[in-house]
Amino acid sequence: MARIQIQLPEQFSFRTDVPIYLTHINMAQHLDNSALIGLLSEARVRFFQSLGYQELDVEGVGIVITDAALQYKSEAFHGETLVFAIAPDDFNKYGFDLMWQATDKATGREVARGKTGLIFFDYAARKPAPIPPPFLAKLGRAG
Repeated sequence: MARIQIQLPEQFSFRTDVPIYLTHINMAQHLDNSALIGLLSEARVRFFQSLGYQELDVEGVGIVITDAALQYKSEAFHGETLVFAIAPDDFNKYGFDLMWQATDKATGREVARGKTGLIFFDYAARKPAPIPPPFLAKLGRAG
């Protein structure tokens, strides 16, 4: 069976530190796979906050996660701090991919990498919405 291979961008526009707590650890004494998704969600929220947005209000529309892919590179443990590096990529009319990499802050060891697809969503109309031009402008992209 072919394995997922994630190609990371040359550079990341956002970084945030997220500590690994005891509640993130599984019976094997390393970071649980479901906990990694939760830590990634925290990093994504911080990415949007760094731009002045909440996930339910990006210029009047929200976001919806459409898909996700991740590739584990090493174990992570209680007491470590993960640095999530994030870069938006592969834009289309309604959304883009958030590319990410998680590394151990102390050693630089890569723990995981992946991409999360998202679209903008008009929750009142219950349908996808085009990417708001002011959001693109904050990213330095033309609409």
